[in-house]
Amino acid sequence: MAERTVEIQKIEQALALFGNFDCNIRLLEREFGVGMVNRADQLKITGDEHSVLLCEKAVHALLESLERGETITEQSVRYCIQMVREGSEEELSSLAQDCICITAKGRPLKPRTLGQKQYNDMISQNTVVFGVGPAGTGKTYLAVARAVRAFKDHQVSRIILTRPAVEAGEKLGFLPGDLQNKVDPYLRPLYDALFDMLGAEGFTRLQERGSIEVAPLAYMRGRTLEDSFIILDEAQNTTPEQMKMFLTRLGTNSKAVVTGDITQIDLPDHKVSGLVQACKILKNVDDIAIVYFTEKDVVRHRLVQDIIKAYEKYEEGKRNRS
Repeated sequence: MAERTVEIQKIEQALALFGNFDCNIRLLEREFGVGMVNRADQLKITGDEHSVLLCEKAVHALLESLERGETITEQSVRYCIQMVREGSEEELSSLAQDCICITAKGRPLKPRTLGQKQYNDMISQNTVVFGVGPAGTGKTYLAVARAVRAFKDHQVSRIILTRPAVEAGEKLGFLPGDLQNKVDPYLRPLYDALFDMLGAEGFTRLQERGSIEVAPLAYMRGRTLEDSFIILDEAQNTTPEQMKMFLTRLGTNSKAVVTGDITQIDLPDHKVSGLVQACKILKNVDDIAIVYFTEKDVVRHRLVQDIIKAYEKYEEGKRNRS
């Protein structure tokens, strides 16, 4: 039985580290199989030597995050545990250096995983970036944040967001209203992200001025998009022809981000996904980057990670049997 002690200097840090009803400490105990007891300004960790050492590293990494002014959540604790098990806990400090923008509610928006940090860096360094990965990894949200930052820094004069109007496995029939009313349900995730960044009033004002355009992919044909930050969301549902059409819209002083999840393709079975094909064709082209997210980059509810892993295991089993 091994025992190690971690000094906690500030009561505020101890409260933040422990979380509501000691939920963070309970999580560390379950994941590492150790016991943890707080005595005054000391946190004692007991268990087998290897587990205690890993848990101590996780606690130190979380305390360093608090020193940098970050907020500890269940997701950040789980991610810290993953990084410690991989021996990469020192890389967590790099996440705090990148503040992408400030949301309408005054919250600084930063990458929360190393995958998100790589994605953010690639958007800064390249003209076209593909963000490919499972649901909940922040592909669209971070792309919108980068677009808002570029617009506020006067790097571009317009933000253009688009996605193919493909129904997710169900037929909705004819929708009421004018053309904008008909396409709005498909574009709702993009609106939600913009509302977070700009507020409802700020978004409406910029949209009325023409500085922000949210439209279905079909509207892009025949246009040249200059001085713009363009985001194509749900790109796994584009055909190869649509993807080529979109990528060739790029004009002077423009940047494009293409996001999608190739495990959630809603095209008919005989159709090839334009995103899958583009990633193969463009992987060695200069000034184009492709970032692949994994379940470790999921920042939604912890069950989303478990769901993604379960589906991946099921698909792998099907492939092996066939």
